[in-house]
Amino acid sequence: MDSGLTVAFLGLGVMGFPMAGHLQRAGYQVTVYNRTLSRAEAWVTQYGGSLAATPAEAAQQADIIFSCVGNDDDLRSVMLADNGVIHGIVKPVIVVDHTTTSAGVARELASELTKKGHGFIDAPVSGGQAGAENACLTVMCGGEPEIFKQVEKVMDCYAKSVRLMGGHGAGQLTKMVNQICAAGLIQGLAEGLHFADAAGLDVESVIEVISKGAAQSWQMDNRYKTMIEGQYEHGFAVDWMRKDLGYVLQEARNNGSHLPITAVVDQFYSEVQAMGGGRWDTSSLLARLEAISKKRE
Repeated sequence: MDSGLTVAFLGLGVMGFPMAGHLQRAGYQVTVYNRTLSRAEAWVTQYGGSLAATPAEAAQQADIIFSCVGNDDDLRSVMLADNGVIHGIVKPVIVVDHTTTSAGVARELASELTKKGHGFIDAPVSGGQAGAENACLTVMCGGEPEIFKQVEKVMDCYAKSVRLMGGHGAGQLTKMVNQICAAGLIQGLAEGLHFADAAGLDVESVIEVISKGAAQSWQMDNRYKTMIEGQYEHGFAVDWMRKDLGYVLQEARNNGSHLPITAVVDQFYSEVQAMGGGRWDTSSLLARLEAISKKRE
């Protein structure tokens, strides 16, 4: 694949907007689509390229079609609806989906596209908005090796790591493992900070010490300070984490895995939503613990 390729990018949220921008700056000819037209207009103003009124229009000249939308239903809509990608494709293409979805919808779309002679890679990402803006995302991919090889270097425009994890759906399953681990880590960090404060310790000093040992994590390094300051208007939203954990728990029911901690943390996030924190960062689990303590006073 070379930079003379024509690329479509569907979905210009906090992740898709900078990701599409990296592609344009790398020399690819990018056409963008976003449900809210003003967002696409802002992208073109900032990066150049062009915009399309529908996913089908965006797909017409594309060699590779990227998507980064909200959930299963959003993805089905941009791909399969009356004005969706599948009705605009005029030549063999590869679709790379960066949405975090169920593994089932990834396999469904792979089937629809491959039977028409197109390629599909499910490619959820980790690294958040900062990772997208700084081109250091981790991309977990599922699909056929020969298709993956054709798009791997293109994804390098916004990623520090791009890896094929298996067949269709394997990327989404790997992202589920990521969310399982993240949910447990964040709850553990929230409880540790809450305990340290209740015990009268200097929380900054505690973190300075334990972050040099086995308790260290990305969440600790990047979130403890905003957590103890009660700042949550940033980062990966609770609403999106609950969507992701919903896919995780459904998949667990399908494969027979037992995820008690994940299920409990999902319920804790529902309590954060009830507090009005649906758009707060996932580290807001600490706010839930603090609210419980205040009720007991």
